[in-house]
Amino acid sequence: MEHPIRIMVPAAALLVGGVLAGCGEVEPLPEITQGARPTAAPPTAAPKATATAASDSSASSAPSAVAGASLGGPGTACALPVSFSLAEQWEPEAVKDPENPEFAALMRQGPATVRCEADAKPAGHVGYLRVWTAEGKGPAKATLEGFVKAEKGSSAAVYRETKAGALPATEVTYTVHNEVMEETKEERAFAVATPKGTVIVHLGGLDTAEHRAMLPAYELARTSLKLG
Repeated sequence: MEHPIRIMVPAAALLVGGVLAGCGEVEPLPEITQGARPTAAPPTAAPKATATAASDSSASSAPSAVAGASLGGPGTACALPVSFSLAEQWEPEAVKDPENPEFAALMRQGPATVRCEADAKPAGHVGYLRVWTAEGKGPAKATLEGFVKAEKGSSAAVYRETKAGALPATEVTYTVHNEVMEETKEERAFAVATPKGTVIVHLGGLDTAEHRAMLPAYELARTSLKLG
């Protein structure tokens, strides 16, 4: 079933009243058995000439995710210009009515509109892998830059050219600062150009530890991606 995009909130807010879900709905935070968390941070910057190699090295040293459902193709939870494998136990759902102007602040980020989200809670993490699309046939990097700049509190963005499956892609790692909680957390995304516009796959997370723990699922999506 389709549903409005969920909103991630700081840890303190979770302790007070649960997680915001949908557009203003409130639901209690489910019990979660935490998954494995890596102890070392992935590299966030590299010399320009070796940025792609550093990204690939980071991915190969991370634990592998077990593939579960496919996402994006015919008969899957979300109709997308691309398809890829989701990590086992991640639950995907299409975002309901993403073009509704009443919810533009939630549905749009810069040039992109959110289309689908995969919930990591069943796999033991607090976060989402979200898929955004942007119209037009401009460079994927320019669209990705607009997407990152539109996220409030974003900084320290590092871009690198890489591959998503066999497709050329641009990837970014960056941080987002929450002024209320006085916390900064890591995020990352990759973008690919398709005949139907640019697709951005973004991984956030409740905090940096959750983000790093979910990186194998993100890498599975990136390495298995294909058109259609």
